Amino acid sequence: MKERATIICRRDRRILFVRKPKAKWTLPGGKVEAGETPLEAAVRELYEETGLAIQGLSYVAQFEASKVLHHVFEALLAQSEEPSPQNEISSCKWLSREDVASSGVRNSTKSIVKTLDRQAS
Repeated sequence: MKERATIICRRDRRILFVRKPKAKWTLPGGKVEAGETPLEAAVRELYEETGLAIQGLSYVAQFEASKVLHHVFEALLAQSEEPSPQNEISSCKWLSREDVASSGVRNSTKSIVKTLDRQAS
């Protein structure tokens, strides 16, 4: 099974999404490399995709979808921290929970957001 570090960045009741050219929106993150912890992968991937150097990530949960084990982390971002698309990422976008269902978000990503919102309730 593939392992992925997935990061939920929250600000003002919205969540940060990223996407590659002509792809659906997803949460920032990527593959956990050999010899790397999921936390190290989360910090690295967030920086590589958005330019955000966030060290204070909190572990939230594991989530399995489509033969991928997501190690999900959360970060609360200040207004001054502004993501900028980097490397293979073409766009960054803030969405409210209500917007996630109708904004071209990957199904596995919708499931992660929905499950974690239920757990927080």
